[in-house]
Amino acid sequence: MSEWALSAASAALLVLSFPDFNLWPLAWVGLVPLMLAVARRPRGAQAFLLGWATASLFFYCSCYWLTHAMIHYGDIPRWLAYILLIPAPLVTGLFPALWSFALARVCRRRGLGLALVFAPFAWAALEWARLGITGQLWNALGYSQAYVPALIQPARWGGVYAVGFLLVAVNAAIAYLLARRSVRALMKASLCVVAVALVFFLSNWEGKSSEPLETNAKAGVVVVGVQPNVSANFGRSSEQTALLVNQHLSMSESALREWEDGEARSSVENVEVTRPTPAAARVVIWPESPMNFTYARDAQFRATVARFAREQRALVLFNSLEPAPAGGSYNSAVLVDSEGRLVAQYDKIRLLPFGEYVPLPRWLPAAWLLSGIVGDFTPGDKYPLMPLNGATRMREGGAGGKEEVRAGVFICFESAFPSIARTFAKEGADVLINISNDGYLGRTPVMRQHLANVVLRAVETGRPILRVTNTGISARITARGEVLDATEGFEPAVRTWPVGRSDGRKTFYTSYGDIFNALCAALSLLFIWTTFRPNRKAGAGA
Repeated sequence: MSEWALSAASAALLVLSFPDFNLWPLAWVGLVPLMLAVARRPRGAQAFLLGWATASLFFYCSCYWLTHAMIHYGDIPRWLAYILLIPAPLVTGLFPALWSFALARVCRRRGLGLALVFAPFAWAALEWARLGITGQLWNALGYSQAYVPALIQPARWGGVYAVGFLLVAVNAAIAYLLARRSVRALMKASLCVVAVALVFFLSNWEGKSSEPLETNAKAGVVVVGVQPNVSANFGRSSEQTALLVNQHLSMSESALREWEDGEARSSVENVEVTRPTPAAARVVIWPESPMNFTYARDAQFRATVARFAREQRALVLFNSLEPAPAGGSYNSAVLVDSEGRLVAQYDKIRLLPFGEYVPLPRWLPAAWLLSGIVGDFTPGDKYPLMPLNGATRMREGGAGGKEEVRAGVFICFESAFPSIARTFAKEGADVLINISNDGYLGRTPVMRQHLANVVLRAVETGRPILRVTNTGISARITARGEVLDATEGFEPAVRTWPVGRSDGRKTFYTSYGDIFNALCAALSLLFIWTTFRPNRKAGAGA
C-alpha cells in the first residue's frame, strides 16, 4: 500500500470514530496507517504533506456541516459553500502536519523507537497550540471517546489533551509492533498498552471517589430546562416575538406545575437522590435562541419576565441580545430573580467565527458573501457566577453563604474552550450550565459533536453540567461524563433536574490548568533538539 493510501486510510478511520458514525474504537488505530507511512520513508517534506492531507481530509469530512448555514440561510450555492469550507480544514490540518514532520525527523535521526515515544507528547502539545493559535479545538482526538465514561477520566488531570495523548500512545505501540514484527517489539508494545491501562484504572478510581452532586448535599434547587425547538429563521417582528415568549412561558409553567404535583421526572437514573423540598428555589432556563429576546431594550419583555418570575416564585435564566459599549451588542445570559429583578449577566467571551463575527474581514476573500448570516458581536471579559438560590436563602434564614448554589453559565460554542468551564469551576461554581443553539446547522453530526465538548468539560472540572438547547440535544452530564435524560433533536421538550451544592473539591485540571500540556511541549522541544546533535548511527541506517 502506498504512503498516500495509508494517509487516506487514517483519515477514514478518524472520521468514522467521531459522531455521527460513533465507531470510537477506530480512534485507537486511526493514526497507525499514517505512522507506518512516515516510518517507511521518514522524509520531512513528504511526511508533512502526508500529515496535512490526512488531517485536512479528516476535518473536512467530519465538519462538512459548516456548509449548512451558508446554504440554507446565506443563500450561497451548495457548490460554492463546499469550496468556501476548504481553507478552514487546511489551516487546522497544519498542526498534525507539523506533528508528522517532526515524527519523521526524530525517526530519521534517532530511530523508530524514540520517534514513537515522542509521538504522544508532540500530539498533545500541538493540539494545545492549535487552540492557542487558531482558537479552534473542535474534534480534538480525545473527543472521539466522549461517550465512553471509563475512557475519558484522565481528563480530570490533563484535559481532553490527556485522552488524546493516551490514544496516540496506543496507536504508536501498534505501529511499532507492525513495523518491527518481533518478540522484542511485542514486549515493548505490550508494556506501553499496560501502562496506558494503568492510567485509565487510576483515573477511574479517582473519578469514582467524586459522588454525583445530588448525593453530596441536599438538593436545594430545582431546575427546569426548556427546549422550545425554535426555527433558525424564526422572524423577529413584535407579533412573532410575543408568540415565542408565550411558548416559553407555557412550557415553563406546565413543567413547574408538574413538579409541584410531584410528577416531575428526575434526570438521574439508578442513583438515590434527595428530592428538592417544596421550599426549594426554582430556576427556569431558556436556551440560546436566534437572538429573539433583548431584555434591556424591550420594556414589554422585561415586564413579562418579571411578572412570570413573581407569579411562579422562580428565577429565570435566558439568552438575550444586550447593549455593549460603542453601540455594540453582547450575546448574553441574563438571570432575573423571583422578584423580577436583574441579578446577574454573563456576556459571551468566545464568539463564533463566521457566526458572530467575521475574522479579518478586510483581508478575507469573499467575506461579503457571509454578511447575511454572520453577526457582529462584542466579546465579554468577565466570569460572574449566577446565584441560583442565594437571595431567597438570605431572606429566609440569613445564612445565604452556606446555602447558596452558584452556577457558571457559558454559551454555545464556548463549550469547545476548556478554560471557560475551568475558570468558572475554579471560581467556585457548584454546577455549570450550557445554553446552546445548534438549530441553524440542521440534523447533522454537530449535535453530538457539540455535546461531546460539554461531556469533556464536565470531567475536566468535576462538575455536573446542565445543557439546555434550543433544538437539542439537551441533557444533564454528570461529573464522570455520563449523559443522562437526553432529549431528541428538533422536538419541543422539558427536563427537570435537582441541583445542590458541591463539596468544593477541585480536579487537578481545575487547579493547575494546562500544566500537562506545557510539560508535553517542553519534552517535545527537547526531543527535537536532540535531532540537531551528531548522530553516531547516521551512517548505519538508524
